[in-house]
Amino acid sequence: MPNFPKLLVGPCQKTMSRPLEVPLVEELTSCQNPLDFKRCVGTSLREVERLLKEILEVRSKRNRENTLVPYNRLMLDLGSLSNAISCLRSVHPAEEIRRAAEESEKEVARLATSLSLNQELYQGIRQCDPLTLDAKGKRLLKHLLRDFHRAGVDRDDATREQVCVLRDKIVATGQEFLRNIVKDVRLIELEGLEELEGLPVDYVREHAPQPNGKIRITTDSPDYNPFMTYATSDTRRRELYTEFRRRGFPDNLEVLRLLMTQRHQLATLLGYSSWASYVAEDKMIQTPEAIGEFIERVSRVSQTRARREYDELLSQKRKLDPGATEVHDWEKTWLEGSIRSEKHQFDFRAVRTYFEYGRVKTGVLSLVEDLFGVRFEPDLNAIHWHPDVEVYNVLEGGCRVGRIYLDMHPREGKFKHAALFPLVRGARNLAVPEAALVCNFPNPRLAQGPALLDHDEVLTLLHEFGHLLHQLFAREEEWSRFNGISNEWDFIEVPSQLFEEWGWEYDALKRFAIHHETGETIPRDLVERLRRAKAFGRSLAVRHQMFYASLSLECFGPEAPDLDTTRVVEECQGRHSLFRFVPGTYFQASFGHLNDYSALYYTYMWSLVIEKDICVHWRKSGLMSREAAARYRDCILRPGGSLDAADLVRSFLGRDYVFKAFEEWLEVV
Repeated sequence: MPNFPKLLVGPCQKTMSRPLEVPLVEELTSCQNPLDFKRCVGTSLREVERLLKEILEVRSKRNRENTLVPYNRLMLDLGSLSNAISCLRSVHPAEEIRRAAEESEKEVARLATSLSLNQELYQGIRQCDPLTLDAKGKRLLKHLLRDFHRAGVDRDDATREQVCVLRDKIVATGQEFLRNIVKDVRLIELEGLEELEGLPVDYVREHAPQPNGKIRITTDSPDYNPFMTYATSDTRRRELYTEFRRRGFPDNLEVLRLLMTQRHQLATLLGYSSWASYVAEDKMIQTPEAIGEFIERVSRVSQTRARREYDELLSQKRKLDPGATEVHDWEKTWLEGSIRSEKHQFDFRAVRTYFEYGRVKTGVLSLVEDLFGVRFEPDLNAIHWHPDVEVYNVLEGGCRVGRIYLDMHPREGKFKHAALFPLVRGARNLAVPEAALVCNFPNPRLAQGPALLDHDEVLTLLHEFGHLLHQLFAREEEWSRFNGISNEWDFIEVPSQLFEEWGWEYDALKRFAIHHETGETIPRDLVERLRRAKAFGRSLAVRHQMFYASLSLECFGPEAPDLDTTRVVEECQGRHSLFRFVPGTYFQASFGHLNDYSALYYTYMWSLVIEKDICVHWRKSGLMSREAAARYRDCILRPGGSLDAADLVRSFLGRDYVFKAFEEWLEVV
């Protein structure tokens, strides 16, 4: 085991214990083989079991100190273990370690399920007198008892046994669903360089012909997204689009059906009509009926402008094909770029030259430092799972208050999209927060020239950093249950979507948007034209998102076990998107959110409605206002889940949030 540095100094050392230990994710990363990995997991599980035994052996009157405090530590340790395993299952370069993590993930989930159904533990917590607790202690007790009830703790022995079996199956099925997506990297082969017409110079340089003269374009994001945006070959775009939407097919059709069935069985066993009804209950929205109404409302308010945008796309297409009668899904991004170029004299390939990955990453770190008064210090001695991973300690007032891992580039076997993996929730006197930010941006180490990002990729980085800020700053509550990203699920995208706003702000972009050849800072008028150009297609995108949200809801509704998911995809797309379903594609087979978000994909748009109201309020002070940033941190981020999300927003806005700002944003030209 390597000798880890003690990272806390000065007075912080007196108030923290966990930060002086080896970070759990690094301890697991140091394991040389699956046996060592499982042995390390076993050690952590035994500590959780010891804490459980300590709680159950209490014979005196139950109270805060002998029950809630040790339970808090138990859940902090179990959550940290679960998070570290989940992260390494998604990012570790060694397949045998990823497999060991999958097996360990099942074991940890099994223990978590047994805890949620442990009647003795439930009764012990239930016996804590709320009159002896302060307001946050009472809230903790209320939430714990609610969660125990929703888990099924008060059901009979046979039912609780069935719950255990089903939860085990759901974890395994979800793992298989995600694994099939990750491993299914598809490609098309181009005949020659002429089929790369329209692509940026750096993209062409990175896609040299193979010895047989063919050029390979894969379905991984760094290949797929630029190709669909810039390639002039409609035939090749359709071919790549089809392959992208066949990932996970055919295996995941059956795996998804099984996942839907198992979740439906669990929900009905617990007394709910559907999985959607079960998972909506403790969210801001509360019911699947309300989800459906929200989806319809968003589709309705975006309909008129979306139709105008579609008609513009069709007119643009008719310049090349006068007889065209519709725009296809694989054409929309390219046609949008063509309209933006003509109408706004804007070329996204040009703006790309200002976004070199290294500068963007450094600039985003600097932006966070200036807005929120923290500092990111590289930890060159940290253990990480791949040479490309960077580790930073987060410092504030001379103390280490967090730790982040940046795993930013694609590789074989790695998670394919972008996500924030929470590792450790902060807890006063127990732990500082840790998290891993996982993306798939071009890799400077492997590139033949500069690793350039599209503006959308810059927004993706800011989005995930918004999640990271939430994880880092919600750390000061005593109860870990309320720290980190612990709000209602349909609120958690608010901080991430809010931080995207700085990707449109000149005063933020000028820090890092530097031309990779000339050293010129991005011109202000280019940022303005970028903003105007990207407004086109906004309502079309919103309607398409409602297709995804509707699909998510339908797959976990009352009819879930009997659904033909391909038919549901076609119906949902036809009802909400203006782009027709493409036969021979199976989007649901690679829609990973059907595993983690299940019926709750609507949360992205629900959160966006709230975010737009918050942003309008913030802009009154200027997005670069440190005072507004401090108020946002204090009102929205710092309390974590210790208040209802609606109360957090009310404390920042001084009123309830409203739909108006979102509707006005849809109409901005």
